[in-house]
Amino acid sequence: MNSLLLLFTGFVFGLKHALEADHVLTVTTIISKTRFFRVSALLASLWGLGHTITLLAVGILVLSFKLSIPDQMAIFFELVVGVVLVVLGAQVLLKIERGKIHRHSHEHDSTQHTHFHSHTESDGHVHAHKPLLLGMLHGLAGSAALTILVLTSVKSFSLGLLYILVFGVGSIIGMIAVSSLVSLPFLFLKRHSLTGRSLNILVGLSSITLGIFTILQHSYILQKVRML
Repeated sequence: MNSLLLLFTGFVFGLKHALEADHVLTVTTIISKTRFFRVSALLASLWGLGHTITLLAVGILVLSFKLSIPDQMAIFFELVVGVVLVVLGAQVLLKIERGKIHRHSHEHDSTQHTHFHSHTESDGHVHAHKPLLLGMLHGLAGSAALTILVLTSVKSFSLGLLYILVFGVGSIIGMIAVSSLVSLPFLFLKRHSLTGRSLNILVGLSSITLGIFTILQHSYILQKVRML
């Protein structure tokens, strides 16, 4: 009964983990480059898979050798996540700048028509390795580190691994749900270039803002830890 409760808790924590602001924004910056629902779900799944891979690797070490993650290391990875958020946000803005929307005018049946267009708008190549690597990075930051701490109190090796897998499944399901909701505006606005561009700008600026805040916050925390 206690084991079932532990696994259920792991699944719920995995779902909750997917709702953290940095995870939502990270996946949003990635799926903002696509207009296909199935691609968005695939990218979110890869993020969750990468996340689970890291947790499994570290979890095996924790369970085998009863290791613990130092506070400074967890904070360091949070700082890295902050830097990544800034970079991802900047990439979104740069893509918008390179594919600036411009006006086209043409005539049909003696009637002048004007529409806006960007030559970079496409659903072409998607880098699948990117969300996988980002998920692996997040696997050592935030509440994922707390998940590893739970393993130090688990006596059974198999139960500990099962806990990580259940947590991973929860994070994958949660991220797919989040990406599905987040992708809807991009899907609906794919024919409205100006509105879609504004949405992408908002995503980019939000990612940069949260990244800077994360860097400043955890730089301060890291400094306090070093002083102890």
